[in-house]
Amino acid sequence: MQQSGACCAVERPSADPGKAAHVAWSAGGPPFWTILRRKGVSIIPDLHIGVDVSLRAHSVAFLRSDDLAVVHRMTVPNDAGGSLALAEQIQHLCAKHDVDQVKVALEATGVYAWHLAVFLSGLDALGSHKPQVFVLQPRAVKHYRESFGSKKPKSDGADRLLLARILGHRELLPRPFRFDDRTLPLQRLTRHRYHLVRQLVRNKNYAASYLFLKASTLAQTRALSDPFGVAASEILLEYCTAEDIAQASVDELVGVLNRAAKGKIADPAAIALAYKRAAQDAHTLPERLKQPVHQILSLTIQDIRHLDHQIEAVDRLIDREPIARNNRLRSIPGIGPVFAAGILAEIGRIENFPSDDALAQYAGLTWPEHQSGDFAAEDTPLARTGNVYLRHYFVAAANSVRQHDAGFAAYYAKKYDEAAEHKHKRAQVLTARKLLRLAFALLRDDRAYDPTHVPTRRRVAT
Repeated sequence: MQQSGACCAVERPSADPGKAAHVAWSAGGPPFWTILRRKGVSIIPDLHIGVDVSLRAHSVAFLRSDDLAVVHRMTVPNDAGGSLALAEQIQHLCAKHDVDQVKVALEATGVYAWHLAVFLSGLDALGSHKPQVFVLQPRAVKHYRESFGSKKPKSDGADRLLLARILGHRELLPRPFRFDDRTLPLQRLTRHRYHLVRQLVRNKNYAASYLFLKASTLAQTRALSDPFGVAASEILLEYCTAEDIAQASVDELVGVLNRAAKGKIADPAAIALAYKRAAQDAHTLPERLKQPVHQILSLTIQDIRHLDHQIEAVDRLIDREPIARNNRLRSIPGIGPVFAAGILAEIGRIENFPSDDALAQYAGLTWPEHQSGDFAAEDTPLARTGNVYLRHYFVAAANSVRQHDAGFAAYYAKKYDEAAEHKHKRAQVLTARKLLRLAFALLRDDRAYDPTHVPTRRRVAT
């Protein structure tokens, strides 16, 4: 009797053992790699290494990528000898387990992982087993740990295993660590400048609070554009209280201004009169507070001046670097040596980025979509992930470029009008994204900025 095909269908084995293993594993069968071995498929695993770094020592775990079996654990000191011991262990395990590739995950714990990352990424002596190093952001590691609930404790032993297991999830990995000795000296200088600028801003904000205590109206109505510039701060240092400024004659104040500014103020009499009138309306401090407030403000102003000198010194060092002088980004109006150097130092080799979108992801100048079902968020905040230094220099440079280039000025004005709130900040970061696209094209094509240049198509780096 002939039966229907639906009743008599015979399940034939798949010609692809990997596909069959995946089907069996998805249906709740044995682990994927175990199924492949049973089917006689030869597997060459990778060696995954998780390193929990610290000031004095590195805690290391070695895993096989096929079955996640821990093949070795060790702790090495955070010095040159410890790095050599780790390299010898990697070489030994590669020979013992016949692995294909070696991948290392380290958490970006300050600079404690930097020396080891440089050493491992340059281990050419291992040949085909030269490690591929990934420096993971602490936030990514934290989120991965939280996905296990309370199953993954926070300890050195647990962290090294967690880092090794992250290497099995390619979508969670950043681009591999690369050591570029061309841009590294410049990067150290530009990052130090970023650190100094942040300190300067903090000190100026702190000084502004004491300026209000000393002479409230001087903080409200600024006679000079910079309340802590050379001339303005000289008046604050010369006179202890607002009453002293109010009682000083206009000629006396003019003398202080001219001496500090070396006669460069256009109308010192008008400035002096503005200071005198503002001081007359200031709140009066209690007598016992006048001297301490004046001393604190004086010391803070000295800190501000010192930081200004430090930033100027770093700017001169940046300008001496050859790669900073021969920089295509300096052809963009409004971008000087510092901004151009800061951007180039963080990008490194433009060939590492296949498109400007990849560079934007690296800089954190993206706005992730927030959508679920019928809901789509209208307000998409900036991602604020990625390289904070690169994002800082792009945003600061964009604010300068828009003041010197008509095209960028028009774009900024358009985005400013479109924004419902935070108009300046949103327009500024969108202008920074436009500047990033331009910087990518100039570095990719190795050409100077030409505002009349119109690309025929959107290309990617080759």
